[in-house]
Amino acid sequence: VQLQASGGGLVQAGGSLRLSCAASGRTFSNYIMGWFRQAPGKERECVSVISASGNPSYYADSVKGRFTISRYNGANTMYLQMNSLRLEDTGVYYCAATARSGRIYSTGIYDYWGQGTLVTVSS
Repeated sequence: VQLQASGGGLVQAGGSLRLSCAASGRTFSNYIMGWFRQAPGKERECVSVISASGNPSYYADSVKGRFTISRYNGANTMYLQMNSLRLEDTGVYYCAATARSGRIYSTGIYDYWGQGTLVTVSS
């Protein structure tokens, strides 16, 4: 499956952004989908995961109550609504897909990755 992330940009702290991940090539509804991010000098970390049927399965503690993951299988698209953005949310955000089960917050379980979209939160 091919993934294309979009929606990043420059936003002030406290603002909002909505990321999108468009999928193509295989049956989107067969895949668990995740959003990951990587800040400069840091490892890639899991932000949120959603099940194949659309149930949010995981949020990082740092984004709980501020970010909402969703997907629309009819349009082969996943979203990440990010509210109350903080400086520490800055980074490149990647979408990823897996047909496997297990540690869904681990990068190693994901077989397909988008190219990333940059989110910069300024003060």
